[in-house]
Amino acid sequence: MKVLVVGASGRLGTAAANALAERHEVIRASRSGDVEVDLIDTASIQNMFEKVGKVDAVVACTGSVPFKPMADLSEEDFKRGIQDKVLGQVNLVRLGVPYLNDAGSLTLTTGVLAREPINTGIVASLANGALESFVMAVAAELPRGLRINAVSPSVLEEATNYHDYFPGFSRIPAEIVGQAYVKSVDGIQTGRIFSLG
Repeated sequence: MKVLVVGASGRLGTAAANALAERHEVIRASRSGDVEVDLIDTASIQNMFEKVGKVDAVVACTGSVPFKPMADLSEEDFKRGIQDKVLGQVNLVRLGVPYLNDAGSLTLTTGVLAREPINTGIVASLANGALESFVMAVAAELPRGLRINAVSPSVLEEATNYHDYFPGFSRIPAEIVGQAYVKSVDGIQTGRIFSLG
């Protein structure tokens, strides 16, 4: 299969791309990679798909949100988080459907904060929860046997600079998270959230 991994230069994207490359042809896209894309720009998404052409699966390992206490969050902070993490992945789905071969799949990335909040993680919790609801809802409407799921990991074992913000949370090795993307791409499930940790 031909699999497009968006956000392939990040820690999660690298884990997903490496795991998928053991079984599939992987195209790696990012803001600064061989295939460039910026998910906050719909023209950039469209250009990426036109360059890559038809694929069997699209994996999104993207999205950045501000981490601040509620008292310090502005309307712009919320808009930026929603634009980058939520609408970026939603637009990847919306614009990517025509480029997916029949029975292809889409896999988005959310995170543990959809279910387990932390201090300063309000925008992340909002974004992750919105994406998980989107995945469950849109699964029923995708055409041509297309599937969609999300991978929702806890803090990565390798992301040591984040550990202090996640006291008591399970730390998941990136390699294990990579296998969740393989499960989504190669499996039969749709509308599912694969929670890790």
